[in-house]
Amino acid sequence: MPLTVPVARKTDLRTQFSALCYRVRQSKSEVLLVTSRNSGRWITPKGWPMPGRTPAQMAAQEAWEEAGVTGRASDLCLGLFSYIKELDQEPDIPCVVLVYPVRVDKLARDFPERKERKRKWFTPKKAATKVCEPELARMLQQFDAKALR
Repeated sequence: MPLTVPVARKTDLRTQFSALCYRVRQSKSEVLLVTSRNSGRWITPKGWPMPGRTPAQMAAQEAWEEAGVTGRASDLCLGLFSYIKELDQEPDIPCVVLVYPVRVDKLARDFPERKERKRKWFTPKKAATKVCEPELARMLQQFDAKALR
């Protein structure tokens, strides 16, 4: 009997890219979280892959759209986390999210999703207590911007 490979469907595991937006103030790291559009919980900006863009470029793009961040994304993946993306009219989608650091140079007042989200700076340890995903919380807990230099 020949082996068959199942055809991937949109409901199968999907990949997203996320921005861990950070700055250093008085020698201490701070990270920027945004609220999700639907539940209002604290998250890192994230989105789907796009053809012709690297994961770090996509993380920077999402940081701009969701948080108004202009800065420099690193190609160094800090880690990954998983979550279930809840959709309105479709089945929920399991996602794996690769996280890339984005050093914040500037925060814009006017950005694409400004009316849909809040943004706030936290210490990494405090940010870890605000997010729901355990793997992301561990990444935030251990994050030190000085180690990226």
